[in-house]
Amino acid sequence: MLTRVIWNRTGAEERARLFERPALGSDAFEVARGILEDVARRGDAAVRTYAERLDQWAPQDGFRVPQAELDAAEAALEQEDRDAILAAAHAVRNFHAEQGYRDYTVETWPGATARRRAMPIDVAGLYVPAGTAPLVSTLIMLAVPAQIAGVPRIAVIAPPRKGKGVEPTVLAAAKLLGLDEVYAIGGAHGVAALGYGVAGLPKADKIFGPGNAYVAAAKAILSQTPGGAAADLPAGPSEVMVVADDAADADLVALDLLSQAEHDTLAQVILVAGSEDFVDAVETALERWLAKLPRAGTARAALSNSRAVICEDEAEMVEAADAYASEHLIVQTEDPNAFAEKVRHAGSIFLGAWTPEAAGDYAAGPNHALPTAGAARAYGGVTVEMFQKTTTLLELSAEGARSIAPAVERLAALEGLDAHRLAMAIRRERAEGETS
Repeated sequence: MLTRVIWNRTGAEERARLFERPALGSDAFEVARGILEDVARRGDAAVRTYAERLDQWAPQDGFRVPQAELDAAEAALEQEDRDAILAAAHAVRNFHAEQGYRDYTVETWPGATARRRAMPIDVAGLYVPAGTAPLVSTLIMLAVPAQIAGVPRIAVIAPPRKGKGVEPTVLAAAKLLGLDEVYAIGGAHGVAALGYGVAGLPKADKIFGPGNAYVAAAKAILSQTPGGAAADLPAGPSEVMVVADDAADADLVALDLLSQAEHDTLAQVILVAGSEDFVDAVETALERWLAKLPRAGTARAALSNSRAVICEDEAEMVEAADAYASEHLIVQTEDPNAFAEKVRHAGSIFLGAWTPEAAGDYAAGPNHALPTAGAARAYGGVTVEMFQKTTTLLELSAEGARSIAPAVERLAALEGLDAHRLAMAIRRERAEGETS
């Protein structure tokens, strides 16, 4: 079931192939680029064309979900579901409350005052994926940090069910979180509409949220397009690596692997184990649990892209974990904390047998919007800071102009930029004249 590899028998090229993500072989960038270019050229008409073709949902009165529909969805929500959503949001809010850029002031030279000011972005676009399962949890993970940051306008886009509009549980969660701007549109065309501000959607300053390979590609392309919306981080199909020694519980390991595999056929799960006997035990457990899962077909398809890496010792396990740079890293070893301290690259780490990644997906507090496809080497998960930007302010007094001028003039001369030198030198001379 899991393709097996002995870590210390592989070279650099084989290891790179071993950890290739399934989505990277798709036509996502080519398709997404074509959609973005079409929307940039034809605007609303292009968006409606793609919405009708891909979603079978393009209402004549626009993509925004009416307030009455949000109200009805909330009213229909069972009390237990309401409580779970609010409890998860509370935990996420508690964890993220410590985050955020702060204002500060520093005197860098005598008479030179430098300040930093933190402000929220104006419009945040939140992408809540649906696929084959509505991700209410993603809405919580994105909306709460945006609200803590003080973003004045939060626009949510969510793929509609074919011909039926947005899943009611997503609408109910939006209402509970105090969000009233929800649009029934998804995919690369939804990202394009939000990035360019067409088809009745606002133009987002930055777009957040995971999605399929086409959504991830559209966000990446848009963020590199002049005038396009920025993107939070590379977040495509989900992935997990479970590191387990022979003392780990094979059933728990199997369920952690299946928790990711049931997301998407393009999800990837990697097992790093200390022996082939333990891999055998996990595969037996996988078959037993697959027989009980409603989404077994999706999970089996994802498992076909998955690997079991057998390592000789903990050092090799750490090496494999850093080479993969997983979105989610679950550690079920004798001392998971000690292991995690040695790992440099992972989006989020789950420590010990009592800590399933599922807890982090829903209600533990840390953000589950995380970098995928090896991007954890350079990115972390979504934070309050991502919804903010900073501006620096500098003010010199006459004393400041005198004190900083020698360094500025010398460096300007060193670079051969004489107007720079003169802009400082004239101020210095005038400041010196005030004290003479």
